[in-house]
Amino acid sequence: MRVDRSWRRVAGPWRETVLAPGRRRALFILGGLAVGGAAVLMAKLADAAQAAFRDILAVSPLIALGLTPLGFGLAALLARTVFPNSEGSGIPQVIAARDLADPAARHALVSLRVALGKVIAMTLGLLCGASTGREGPTVQVGAALMAAAGRATPEHQRGLLLAGGAAGVAAAFNTPLAGIVFGIEELSRSYEAKTSGLVIGTVIAAGLTSLALLGNYAYFGTTPATLPLGAAWLAVPVCGVLGGLSGGLFSRIVIAFGRGLPGRAGALIRRRPVAFAMLCGLGVALCGLASGGHVYGTGYDEARALLHGEGDTHALFGPLKFVATTLSSISGIPGGLFAPSLAVGAGLGSQLSPLLPAAPIGALVLIGMAAYLAGVLQAPITSFVIVSEMTEAHALVIPLMLAALVADATSKLICPEGLYHALAEGIVARLGPPDRRET
Repeated sequence: MRVDRSWRRVAGPWRETVLAPGRRRALFILGGLAVGGAAVLMAKLADAAQAAFRDILAVSPLIALGLTPLGFGLAALLARTVFPNSEGSGIPQVIAARDLADPAARHALVSLRVALGKVIAMTLGLLCGASTGREGPTVQVGAALMAAAGRATPEHQRGLLLAGGAAGVAAAFNTPLAGIVFGIEELSRSYEAKTSGLVIGTVIAAGLTSLALLGNYAYFGTTPATLPLGAAWLAVPVCGVLGGLSGGLFSRIVIAFGRGLPGRAGALIRRRPVAFAMLCGLGVALCGLASGGHVYGTGYDEARALLHGEGDTHALFGPLKFVATTLSSISGIPGGLFAPSLAVGAGLGSQLSPLLPAAPIGALVLIGMAAYLAGVLQAPITSFVIVSEMTEAHALVIPLMLAALVADATSKLICPEGLYHALAEGIVARLGPPDRRET
């Protein structure tokens, strides 16, 4: 007995200092694997939903005039009543959750119930033609899965949310570097040494899961596009300014509707949010008819076609995709901005080709992508890293950097606030006091 008691005195602290941290790390790794699996599942669901919508429109494009508004209304109703806090892209919710001091309020934004609702309503939106993406929702789902994996370690919750969100971006696009940069530049807006290992480990686990299920791939395919020195470089400031102006305008509109319009219009939207979502859906359907069906969904196929010169898109694809994405974003239905923003940027870049004949069309499309995304997010490093990584366009890294910086500076002239953080402030104000800790 004396030996047993002595062993317990020694083994007790040993278990706490060695075994318990080991179990925590194992849970975090399992959480990262779950994020990767969720990202793949959401990608498959998004592709299936868009394919089904195209099959429906093959019967008659006019079906969208009824189906899209009804789908928007149902998705908005689910997000407001059955799965509250699942509306929008999901990234503001993750930022707000990291800022909230109350664990209950934080859980309301990143619970597994919210994650389930996000997947359901996001898929429903794409099934009905919404101009949305799956990457923002993957961030919220990833944060929810990591929060659930680390529920027994509340002191690590802020780091887990950061890691889950970063892993969501990395797994969604197969862009691990962009996921890490996004976590630092946008989700936390600072480098947190205490959580860097957790973020990298989670991104690796999620990335390995995606690789195992989908294989190694470049999101938009590899491109050999280059930008010859000389007149072709005029594309950098032109795309930067255009992307910044249009991206800043988009953010300003979304922030204004997110905070609530003043006067009778704002009061009417607050009283009839589902009807407003249906009205937005009707607007998206009209854009779809005007574009020959090109503005529906994530815009992946259209952006890829523009980049590689495959197939035809509508001459006004960029502006019409901008309007459709704006309407989808202010409607309140769950859905992300990354993929549609890249598609808008690709469309705007391609439209500059007649004005900039010295610049290859592939380079214009990529620079337009980085510029518009930077204008929307006001996160220039994330923007050029994600575009270069998803196309392996190593020869265009410098032009992408410059265009993103120009776009970021231009966007701030139109919209002084960052989109996701401005929306997150409203969520924090609604749910409770912020967490004043630095990390």
